[in-house]
Amino acid sequence: MSRPASRRTGRRTGRRTGRRAGLIAACSLVAAGTLTGCGTDGSSSSSSAPELKVTGAYMPAPSMDTMAAGFFTVTNSGGADTLTSVSSDLSDDVTMHATVGGAMEERKSFAVPAEGTLDFASGGNHLMFAKLTHKPGPGEKVSVELHFAKSGTVRVSMPVKPATYSPKTGH
Repeated sequence: MSRPASRRTGRRTGRRTGRRAGLIAACSLVAAGTLTGCGTDGSSSSSSAPELKVTGAYMPAPSMDTMAAGFFTVTNSGGADTLTSVSSDLSDDVTMHATVGGAMEERKSFAVPAEGTLDFASGGNHLMFAKLTHKPGPGEKVSVELHFAKSGTVRVSMPVKPATYSPKTGH
């Protein structure tokens, strides 16, 4: 018994349409997966290497012989990274702190967002240098090493500024 032509054609067309729809859906998923994690310029920011630049570093001249603070900004034009520790010839005891609700809290690390900044500024995140080897004065430069999880070590020359120094950048 033979089927009507319209039914055979409809069936055959239905299979082609089904395969074609499946192919279109698969291609769409591949294209969507390719675009996931891409920045606006088409580069993948989630998997790209961090590109760090440290600016605005300074240390207010300490008022005590035993403690000092340090400030700077890390600008990242690549993928995310993490500041894991800080070291310096000025002190064997350099710690990182955040100011939360007016209280200082020590932190083991700080995230450096992809395509973002990490600020260490007066009244906010900052470095604390304890047990200083000497009391640095204005005009002196303190060598500091910032250790990052992905970028490794970044060396910074931190100028000592007068205790009343207030940078125009907000630090």
